[in-house]
Amino acid sequence: MIDAGQDPERRLLGRARRRLTVHVAGAISVVVALVGVLVLCFMVHQQTSSARRELAAAAERASVAQPPPCLWVYEQRGGVVRGSPGAPAALPVRAELDRVGRGGEPQVTQAEVAGRSYLVRTQRRGDVVVQAVMDLRHQAAERNRLLRTLAAAEVAGLLAALLVGQVISRRAIAPLGEALARQRRFAADVSHELRTPLTRLSTRAQLLARRMRGGTDPILLIDEVDQLVTGSRQLGEVVEDLLRSAQYKQLRRPFGPVDLAALAVEAAEAESARAQARGVSIEVRCEGGGDHVVRGVESALRRVVSALLDNALGHTSPGGHIWVTLSSEADQVRLAVRDDGVGLDPSDTERLFTRFVGGGYGLGLALVREVVDGHHGTITADGRPGAGAVFVVRLPADTTGRPSRPEPEPAGSPRRDSLPG
Repeated sequence: MIDAGQDPERRLLGRARRRLTVHVAGAISVVVALVGVLVLCFMVHQQTSSARRELAAAAERASVAQPPPCLWVYEQRGGVVRGSPGAPAALPVRAELDRVGRGGEPQVTQAEVAGRSYLVRTQRRGDVVVQAVMDLRHQAAERNRLLRTLAAAEVAGLLAALLVGQVISRRAIAPLGEALARQRRFAADVSHELRTPLTRLSTRAQLLARRMRGGTDPILLIDEVDQLVTGSRQLGEVVEDLLRSAQYKQLRRPFGPVDLAALAVEAAEAESARAQARGVSIEVRCEGGGDHVVRGVESALRRVVSALLDNALGHTSPGGHIWVTLSSEADQVRLAVRDDGVGLDPSDTERLFTRFVGGGYGLGLALVREVVDGHHGTITADGRPGAGAVFVVRLPADTTGRPSRPEPEPAGSPRRDSLPG
């Protein structure tokens, strides 16, 4: 199995997902921050406008004895200053009173007196100089509360933005990840599916070349040539199925009657040259009466039998035997491929059908299970170390005998245009 930490494609996807998450979170955080700044600016503007209006009204009409809330009013008459009850001792701002008393224009200023900020409006009211003063600490407290609220909102927005960015990035990168996974899977399927038929063709072609150089009568080699032609045709079927399975759209495959016994005999004959070169015998047995016909895709089921035979050949020592047995069980057809080779550990039988975790059995058995599952059948494995192994496939028997029709895929199944494998 490929380690995610060592897979450059997965590292690239992870890096792209993280960068997209940061970009989305950053964009959302900037928007939240901009909204906060606008709210703060609007609040400051409203506070300033409201304070100036209140000061103007107080300077025009308010009495010294009863000023509006949060305001103090001072009057200067004949050099004597009188202030509102409870006014701060550091006020008024006498420089402004003296300036307006000398004929200066009314003016609003912000003064820092005794460590506090005040908004001061000084103007003349008749023959009296009036100064209205507002303590700005209440406005500052409101702004501080707003800033704390905006800061909390920014932190919460950042956390939410990271979560949203993670979700968005996963959804955005998922198609790319799926495409890379499909590419890797397709490459693995092609390399495995083409290996066996190419090996058969190469072995048979080498035997044919040796016999022709040995002076064998060409008439006696017609069967060998026919086997080459058949193998080439089957190789073309494999390539066509692989190309179809690489497409993303769903197509319906024609299910029809398929004689498993005929496929078993055909596969044994196709492997006969390789088996002879390895010193291994292959025997096909048909038990019980009747036929051994199932409903399915012939090219896919042919690859099931071929893959099981290829697996048996790969784990059988010279002088060994392989038995392919077909039998009928109620409404099922049973295909068993047994060998007396190196065997297997019973605890590893399930792992044999997992891609790239087969412990030497490779990708083929995983593809076999996919095909069998696509035909609504089952496959099991059993054996002992050093005592051989047996793989048993059970498929629903064909009881209709009608012409093949497209059979839709089951609901919820992956969208593939051909059967797996």
